[in-house]
Amino acid sequence: MQKNLDKGYIALLGWSLSAVEAAENFDRRYVVVAPDWAEEYCTQHNIPYVAWNFERLNDRSMEIAETLQEMGVDVAIPIFEETVEWAGAINSVLLNNPRLLGQAMLMRDKSLMKRRAQLGGIRVGIFEEAHDREDVVRFLRRVNQTLLKLDGDPNDPIHFKAFDKAGCLGHRVVRTPDDVDAIPDDEFPALMESHLDGWEFAVEAWIHNGKICFLNISEYVTLGYSVFVPASPELEKYRDQIKQQIEKLVKTFDIEFGLIHPEYFVTSDGEMYFGEVAYRPPGFKVFELLERVYGFNAYQASMLVFDPKTTEDEIREFFPKEVVDAKGFAGCFGVYPRRRVVSRLEIPEETEDHPYFESHELTTPAQETVTKRTAFGTHWGLVYFVGSEADEMKRLLKHQEELDFYV
Repeated sequence: MQKNLDKGYIALLGWSLSAVEAAENFDRRYVVVAPDWAEEYCTQHNIPYVAWNFERLNDRSMEIAETLQEMGVDVAIPIFEETVEWAGAINSVLLNNPRLLGQAMLMRDKSLMKRRAQLGGIRVGIFEEAHDREDVVRFLRRVNQTLLKLDGDPNDPIHFKAFDKAGCLGHRVVRTPDDVDAIPDDEFPALMESHLDGWEFAVEAWIHNGKICFLNISEYVTLGYSVFVPASPELEKYRDQIKQQIEKLVKTFDIEFGLIHPEYFVTSDGEMYFGEVAYRPPGFKVFELLERVYGFNAYQASMLVFDPKTTEDEIREFFPKEVVDAKGFAGCFGVYPRRRVVSRLEIPEETEDHPYFESHELTTPAQETVTKRTAFGTHWGLVYFVGSEADEMKRLLKHQEELDFYV
């Protein structure tokens, strides 16, 4: 697509083919900043590219900001959790705003994030940091003591989360001291928090000039397994409350631009509790699900709100109206083998024959023995569904958990 030189020049931090394709078909100039293994592909396909290793901060870290500044790049967009801090550091140079690095650190450190939310008057559960297993056992006991549990009562669970990993990675549910023994040393330090009973959901909100341009509510059917958009009417009825919460979050974290992906709980009495917030695209291909029902490209939406040269008119023209402009519901299910030994991929007939089934990206198993799923683990691929009824979508996604895709 013809690039508009009056618009921003964007750096995409991290390798994502979906983001690259979106940038190719958008009117902004762009460059991909990715590890050197992406160089061959970028050269073959004429993709503008700068090599950079995101593995560790070191005394050369300022170099990438200076390189991009010399190229005339206006802003850097993080594509993955691991590039959020880098985007903050680079943008503090490109946009001459040192606070952006501190803001990115808040978005990466789950403990700092919770403290900042609490300071802003946002409801959070009880939380503490854990430096070793004794800290976890102590916190488990104290939480249950606070809940007035008696000897012999089953414990209320606590959640254990790695400080800086994305989504479900490094997330464990701990119920007994035996569960604590299974936590490896390299997952410390970590955040521990009390369990919140409620309906967990996620939000994708695009922010421009400190205001929400578009707010999607993603409904989890089972966390770590399935999600669909837009949310069901039962969850959408909380939209006004949810929007107020996101506005409070934007103000508390001083967010002027970009995409945020927070997670919340709504309790049976309608109270909202903050889980966490990410400053990058969500997992589970939610961007692709949004494009399927709304028709706009969510990566391009992010480029639009990050670009300091974007106008209010462009924002108005780009985004559809939430919920009413959605053509049905789009959902996906993350497949994880239910057997310990598998030899082939076999899509269940009842899945393939369902009118909502659209496609899958599952591949033949590379190994026969299935490794034990630690914490929430990583799924082996996604199955996509599109349909007109939220209740049927919910039932269908839940039912997939009982089926074998690998036999």
